[in-house]
Amino acid sequence: MTRSHRAWINTRALRLPVFTSLSGYERSWLRGDLIAGLTVWAVLVPEALAYASIAGVSPVIGLYAAPGALIFYAAFGSSRHLITGPMAATAALSAAAVADLAPSPDEFVQLTITIALVVGIVALVAGLLRLGFLASFISEPVLKGFIIGLALTIIAGQLPKLFGIPKGEGNFFEQLWDLITNLDGTSGLTLLVGVLSLVVVLVLKETAPVVPGSLVAVLLGIAAVKLFDLDQHGVEIVGHIDSGLPSFGLPDVRAHRYLDVAGASIGIMLVGFAEGLGAAKTYAAKNHYEVDANRELIGLGAANLAAGFSSGMVVNGSLSKTAVNGGAGAKSQVSGLIVAVLTVVTLLFLTGLFEDLPEATLAAVVIAALIELVDVRSLVALYRTQTRGLGRIYAVAARPDFVAAVAALLGVLIFDTLPGLFIGISVSLLLLLYRASRPHVAVLGRVPGTTDQFADVERSPENSPPPGIAIVRVDGGLFFANADAMRNAVLAQVTDITHAVVLDAETMPYIDVTAASMLVQLTDDLEQRGVTLVIARDIGQVRDVLETAPDAVKARAYPTVEAAVDDLSR
Repeated sequence: MTRSHRAWINTRALRLPVFTSLSGYERSWLRGDLIAGLTVWAVLVPEALAYASIAGVSPVIGLYAAPGALIFYAAFGSSRHLITGPMAATAALSAAAVADLAPSPDEFVQLTITIALVVGIVALVAGLLRLGFLASFISEPVLKGFIIGLALTIIAGQLPKLFGIPKGEGNFFEQLWDLITNLDGTSGLTLLVGVLSLVVVLVLKETAPVVPGSLVAVLLGIAAVKLFDLDQHGVEIVGHIDSGLPSFGLPDVRAHRYLDVAGASIGIMLVGFAEGLGAAKTYAAKNHYEVDANRELIGLGAANLAAGFSSGMVVNGSLSKTAVNGGAGAKSQVSGLIVAVLTVVTLLFLTGLFEDLPEATLAAVVIAALIELVDVRSLVALYRTQTRGLGRIYAVAARPDFVAAVAALLGVLIFDTLPGLFIGISVSLLLLLYRASRPHVAVLGRVPGTTDQFADVERSPENSPPPGIAIVRVDGGLFFANADAMRNAVLAQVTDITHAVVLDAETMPYIDVTAASMLVQLTDDLEQRGVTLVIARDIGQVRDVLETAPDAVKARAYPTVEAAVDDLSR
């Protein structure tokens, strides 16, 4: 990295604004942020405990990670609604990464903290280098499929708690099948608590949206355990939680250990970034504001560095808690700051309060928050989106966005989070390349009642091509990947009575040398069949390349299609 590049990064870092989500804050927002903060806190505390267990460390480490992550994301992130904290997917990836490297339980904990720090460094560097543009390669349909798949996977992981049976291993389908085959072990009382909690959340959401249904369900669940001793009748509760603040500083590992976990940390960062960006974009769209991908990377990096320095585990933007936050009426990151303060208070004084929270109630709150994100209607809308006028060659990719969304969805459900994301991106890019290599070549005819207007015959059959003249228009750039397809499409329009072909280049914004050479060869091939090729309405870059290419195109050029047709007709 050059000295000037380092100076640029330092300048960007010094000028980086903080707490931008609080700009223009209105006093009327405080009530919604306060209720949302209380509601998210009620969900985050037990979830953080559970996700720390998934990561293979003490439950309290999940709580250690939350306050710093919430504060630093609020300072550097761009979303008003995103809640950052421990999450199931990144927790599981962290556990898998550390499992083969840690010979002892203590080193397992230290490497888990190390992963949080390395994820933070990677994300922060990526954000400062403005690599957020890479998120542009994750299309909206892919993100939609990814979010639906992730939501379904999390729901499948919560259902066993609702039924009071052990959670199965494997992907979404394996967990679902394990649940079905073990329904005979359902705890009736646990299921009753879970279903009633779910009903409370959903009914209050529909009938009294201003009431924080999740918080009401949590408080009722805790009260029920205390009043009726439900934990003595088979209802699982969260259990003992250590109290007190964490120690601050770097983990007790050697320097080379940071490199040992670097590869896995990059993958974990990508999964966390994808989930957080998807959740942030979802709620930004609902509330009509924009999120900045580079700021999201910086926010993710700052949150993980704060979590790691607080002896916590890896964190990322949470789909489920963001759904709870948005559903409870949050307007800004004040709700996240409230959650951070309440989490610190919990560590100091209130760990005992959540010890009696039924696991089934926690599962119900999470499921209720995720149901609205299983947006099947959007998939149906993508499926119904038709692409007209593309012919048989596009039969496979007639609904490419739907194919990409389903690929991401099934990838998450079958192969897990990170592979599912890459599958969705790969399919999206392959379909993009396929469409680019098969340009739409329209056949034009004269619009009835006019002399100078020509339009697509397939869309308007009343348009009539001039006798003996084929007019074709390429809707897109012409380059090495689609040159042969375009050549074949033109030759397909040449019949025994055709004596000329007009290439309308108005909608062809660019051409490369390979495509120019193809036009030279096409001109020669048509001349051997007694057909003249001419070009109409060629624009700047196309004209320059055709004139300066090593083999200049011999076809005549006309300013308009009408001029070309009139000359050829004579």
